[in-house]
Parts: sequence; structure tokens; C-alpha cells
Amino acid sequence: MDPKKIVESYEDVTIGIFGSHSAKEIGVSAKAWGFKTAIVVQRGRDRLYTKFNRHLYDHIIVLDSFKDMLNEEVQEKLIELNTILIPNRSFAVYVGYDGIEKKLKVPIYGNRFLLRAEERNEQKNQYYLMKKANIRFPKEFKSPEEIDRLVIVKVQQAKNPLERAFFYAVSPEDYYRQAEELLKAGVISEEGLKMARIEEYVLGARFNANFHSYALKDVFGNFDFVGFSDRRQVNLQGFLNLPAREQLKINVPVKNEEIGHFGVTMRESKQEIVYEYAERLIEACAEEIPPGIIGLFGLQGAMAYSPTEELEFVVFDISFRVPGDPAIGPTSPEMRNLSLKHGVRIEDPLDLSMMEIKKAKELGRLGEVVT
Repeated sequence: MDPKKIVESYEDVTIGIFGSHSAKEIGVSAKAWGFKTAIVVQRGRDRLYTKFNRHLYDHIIVLDSFKDMLNEEVQEKLIELNTILIPNRSFAVYVGYDGIEKKLKVPIYGNRFLLRAEERNEQKNQYYLMKKANIRFPKEFKSPEEIDRLVIVKVQQAKNPLERAFFYAVSPEDYYRQAEELLKAGVISEEGLKMARIEEYVLGARFNANFHSYALKDVFGNFDFVGFSDRRQVNLQGFLNLPAREQLKINVPVKNEEIGHFGVTMRESKQEIVYEYAERLIEACAEEIPPGIIGLFGLQGAMAYSPTEELEFVVFDISFRVPGDPAIGPTSPEMRNLSLKHGVRIEDPLDLSMMEIKKAKELGRLGEVVT
């Protein structure tokens, strides 16, 4: 059954939440906007939601495995509750793209077919879309033998499908030495290494530029910028806290596993290019993977000098869903800006998602904001 037809039969809306990644953020915004909430959790990793933050969730569905979300009875329960799911990274990884696209009937706020574009081995992946949108991204090296400068190797962790075990190399010999160490330590696998992406390391200040794209463009406009942020990573953060001579004494693999976030700002004279990138990406995605981007998305990159000595924003990752960064709302000056623009109080980027869902329900247009 078509999720668009399912959602049109809803008498009210319950916000569906996947119990990981950004479940607290989504719960807070949903409750602040007056929605009922339903969270799907996996037994054994649920106490953050079922005990410590129980007030955020009206309905709790406990599963033995996140994959069980595709079971008919679970889906029927969510549809019976008038659920619209807010997708996050954990949802995409643990339920799986094929299951989300072909088996999950529950309406999803946003474009379920864009989630897989984050994976580097997909045909229409983020690099394909950035090329279509004329967005500058790092040069790729097809094999270790081509390495002639500082590169970052993006390889999946062997035991954690959510995270990558990045490492850095300056030559083919350096690449093979580090890869061998990571393989022996069990951090990565041979299969993961074969699928790794080798790209130039962009020397510059890092920014996650976060946006919200609307389905109801006649009501809210094309998109909103919600703020910049950056990531704290384990155990990279510990290395960076040491003097250089001490860093050289430590012989353990650097792990770029995300552990937290913090807010940053960018000077106004350089912000325009970030807005232009978002505008072009939204247009490219609408053409390539209709209906395009609906909801939150992020451009993760760095501001660096180009060969002509001018600053340019180089994007090395795109997220096509909730960024999972609770620091954006409290630290971004854009929240006041957006409150003035929309005439309602905006305290968190997810408030924009709730605002659009609420307006779509009022206008009888819920089918336009889900897939």
C-alpha cells in the first residue's frame, strides 16, 4: 500500500522515532509542537529512552532486533497510531535501504530513496549528486599507487556499521603500512578496505553546514539555513589535545568515530557559497531522485585555500536526514533569525520539520511531505 495514501487517511499524526542517534532531539521537538510520539527501541539498548527520558514518548515498541521493524504486526501498529517516521542515520543502517524502500509501508517524512545516497558504493551517491550540483568535493584516488599528497582513507569499521575508521597517508608505502596495522588490530576488514575511498585531505577549518528543505515551498519557501557545527571524535580528540612530540610517541590507530558535537560560526562574507551549494543540491536531487530533499540535511566540509589562494568550501560528506547534533539549536544564531522569519518560536532545527508536518496536516497535504 502506498504510504502517501496511508497518510491521507490519518485523523491526527504521531511522530515516529527510531530509538538511536537523534531520538531525544526528535522527541523534544515533537512534544514541544504538541504531537504524540511513538519510539521503536531494541531490547538491551533502550533504557535511555524507556527509563531516563520516558516523558518524551507516548508509545514504546520494544523489539528484539531493529530489523523487526519490518514485521507486519509492527508496521500495522505504527500505522494504527497514525505514525509519520522521522528518518535518522541509525534507522537507515539498521533497518537497511532495501527494507525501507520496498517493505516499509509506514509513511516517512522526507525522501526514503535519498537515504542510500550517503553510501559511496551506490550509483547515484553523494558524489554523483555533488557533481550534478557543481559542488566542489575532494579529488579521489582510484588506487593507493596514485597517492602523491596527504590523503584520508575512508573505510568502514569492521564491527560498527555506523562508523568509519579513517586513516591518513602520504604515499603508497604509508598507506599499506597503516592498512596492515588496522587489519591486524581488527579495526577494519579486507572487504571494507577494498571498498574504501581514498581522497585528498582538505586542509582547512571544518564546518557542518546544516539546512532544512521544504516540500511545501509555496508556504515556507525553498529552504532554510539552520546553522554550523563540527564534530568531536574518538580517539582523535585525545591525540589533538597532546603536544606534537607526544603524539608521535603513541602507536595506536586513530579512530574518527563521532562522539559529540559543538557549535561554530563562519564569517558572513563566506556564507553565501554555502547557501548556493544547498540551493544547487536541492535542485539536483529533485531531478535525479524525486521528490528530492525534504527535511534536514547537512554539508560536511572545510573552508580551505584553492590553488588561486582564494577561500573555497570543499564538501567531503552529505547527510540526507537529521544530523543528530543537539548542539545546533542552543548554539546557532539562526534560531532567532528563523523565529522572525516564520513568526513562531524556533529553538531547534527539528522544529522546522514539526512546523511543516503540522501545516501539511492543517492544509490536507500530508501526502506531499512523505514518501
